[in-house]
Amino acid sequence: QVQLAESGGGLVQAGGSLRLSCTASGVIFPIDKMGWYRQAPGKQRELVAVIHTSGNTAYADSVKGRFTISRDIRKKSVYLQMNSLKPEDTDVYYCNVKARKLGYEYDYWGQGTQVTVSS
Repeated sequence: QVQLAESGGGLVQAGGSLRLSCTASGVIFPIDKMGWYRQAPGKQRELVAVIHTSGNTAYADSVKGRFTISRDIRKKSVYLQMNSLKPEDTDVYYCNVKARKLGYEYDYWGQGTQVTVSS
C-alpha cells in the first residue's frame, strides 16, 4: 500500500518560512517525478513545484524565487522550503509522486497539510 507522509505545515506570519516534507513508502515502480500542489476551498488544485528524476525543477510563477523544492532519492522524500511567505500562500499543500512503468503513469497523493500565513 502506497503512503505519502507529509509534515511541516502550520501557522506563520507573513515574511516567515516553513519547510514541508514528504516521504513515500510502498511505491514499487520507478518514480518519475515528485512535487507539491496546493488547493484552496472551491478552487482547482494547482502545481507549486516539481522535481524530476533528472533533477530538473519547475515552479509556479507565483512562488519563483521564494520556494525551493529538493529531494532525497534514497529516502524517496521530497521537500519544499518556503520563504518570504505571503497571506496568499495560505492553502492546503499536497505531496504528489508520479511513478512510471511500462508506459503507464501511477499518481499518488498525500493527505494534505495546512499552511496558513497571517498578515
